[in-house]
This record gives sequence, C-alpha cells and structure tokens, in this order.
Amino acid sequence: MIIDIPEGKDPIGYVWGEMVPGIGVAASNFSLSVYSHSTLGLREFEAARLRIAQINGCLFCMDWRTERDGAKVEPEFADAVTNWRTTDAFDERTRLAAEYAERYATDHHNLDEEFWGRMFARYSQAEVVELSMSIGSWLAFGRLNHVLGLDSVCVLPSHSTGR
Repeated sequence: MIIDIPEGKDPIGYVWGEMVPGIGVAASNFSLSVYSHSTLGLREFEAARLRIAQINGCLFCMDWRTERDGAKVEPEFADAVTNWRTTDAFDERTRLAAEYAERYATDHHNLDEEFWGRMFARYSQAEVVELSMSIGSWLAFGRLNHVLGLDSVCVLPSHSTGR
C-alpha cells in the first residue's frame, strides 16, 4: 500500500471517506449503487465485473462474488470469464457482457457497428447504459484500489442488491 493509514483506521474507509470526503463518499455511493440497483442478471453482471477485475488486477475484486437472493455464480465462473471467447458455460448475453467489459477497458475506440449489432440484439438500450455505467465504476474504482495498494487490505460492507 502506498498511502499511509493511521493506526486503527480501516484503509478503505480512511482513503475513500476521510482523505477526500467530498469525492470519496460520492464515489462510494456510486460504487454501491451499481450493486444495489442493478437490473442485470447475476451471470452477465458478474461476467462483466470479473473481466474488469481481471484486467485491473484488483486482488479483492477478483476474489469477490456478488450475491443475490442467496445465490452466487459457481466457483469455476472466474475461469470461464477468462476464457469467455470459447467457454461453453455462457449464454450469449453473458459472453457479450464479458466481451463488452474487455473491449470497454482495453479497446473502446474500436466498438464498431458489428459489435453494437450483436449487443443490441440481446440487450435493451437501458441495459447497455446500465452495463456501461457499471463497467465504468468497476474500471475506475477497482483500478484506483489496485494502484494505491488498497486491494490487498480491502474489506467492504455487504452489498445489498435490492432485487
């Protein structure tokens, strides 16, 4: 970790809440809203989230599994996300979520008509906007936590999905 954390302070709470409260609290609320208000299916949500975690290298995010109504994705899901192009564990929406996350993070200038045609054949415009905002949150905040070294000490409160 590259940030000095006072003894007895929770690293995430200190960095996000105390160091920059005007920004960090708003960022935290946005981050938590992605989990609380998602209308996306758990598998497509987790495929996009885990692909961003893998790209960011965020240790905590790669280990985290979102829970909804007592359900989580299967233990081998992360391996399927890594192999999203060839896995037989994904339906087309889940595969597209992983592809979109990867391209959003690494090649967003080349999201072409062919890709959007496939995307809008399976997702509504509102779902694409929701997925885009979710991916943006994971990309920014997972990367921030990794760059600052917070991902190795991160402990987040339980995520309520409100579904």
